[in-house]
Amino acid sequence: MADIFNTLGGWLHAVFVQQLDAWVLLGFAAQVLFTMRFVVQWVASEKARRSVVPASFWTFSILGGSLLLVYAISRKDPVFIAGQAAGLFIYVRNVWFILHERRQRAAAGHSAGGTAS
Repeated sequence: MADIFNTLGGWLHAVFVQQLDAWVLLGFAAQVLFTMRFVVQWVASEKARRSVVPASFWTFSILGGSLLLVYAISRKDPVFIAGQAAGLFIYVRNVWFILHERRQRAAAGHSAGGTAS
């Protein structure tokens, strides 16, 4: 058991003390943003008492995913790069759907308001 703690302690020391640089800090910041998408989804679902996906979920997905992609590129990890790049396409597409729906609702509300006399 002591060997496990020594190995874990050595790894943590290497990551957080010896290798801590701007890229590792960026990676952790990106991961925090990416994790926040689940927090906002959870809170919104609890408030609604049903499963919902708020627009902020996609905002955090884009922000965190973009920074994670930059981090993955810096690490030259093709698996991580492919995963984040594919995810970003989906996140951006969902934001496009949300914005498109909002524009349609605004246009419908504007035309309905203009016809009433």
